[in-house]
Amino acid sequence: MIALLEAGEPLAGLSIERIARTAGVGKATIYRRWSGKEELFVDVVRDMEPTDPPLSGTAGLADLRVMLESLRTRGLAQRSSVLLVNIFAQMKSHPKLWEEYHGTVIAPRRVAMLEAVRRAVAAGELRDDLDVELIDDLFVGPMLVRTVHRPDAPLPDDLADRIISALLQGLAPAARV
Repeated sequence: MIALLEAGEPLAGLSIERIARTAGVGKATIYRRWSGKEELFVDVVRDMEPTDPPLSGTAGLADLRVMLESLRTRGLAQRSSVLLVNIFAQMKSHPKLWEEYHGTVIAPRRVAMLEAVRRAVAAGELRDDLDVELIDDLFVGPMLVRTVHRPDAPLPDDLADRIISALLQGLAPAARV
């Protein structure tokens, strides 16, 4: 299936028979594990996802930085891969596939981010009078805009640090004396 997607084939144009033929196996081999091409597609996408970086589980801002950097590097990989561009285009046109991907890939990462934000709040690294989900969105939002919505935007090595620094220092101009 990867070879076909890499060639730019849309999911709608693929059949289990064609996938099996390309893989050099019989249709029964595929149907033993997957009920259809959509389930196979989701497994292929899951397997292609890079492993999440190890987190301390005790640090707050340090773990947030690690996760933001992981988002940045995944964004760089997606920009340079015809296969990944095709895969994400397919998911956007198949809501059920997107829902499955979201539930198994994105949601666990969001939980990990929220836990890191909570640790940072508990450690006094972040304000405790703001909603944790809002804080999480403030950290993740700029990286998602750069990696997903603005494919022409630069993704410099220090972007995660710059986002964290801007949020911690605030956006108001320095007080004039």
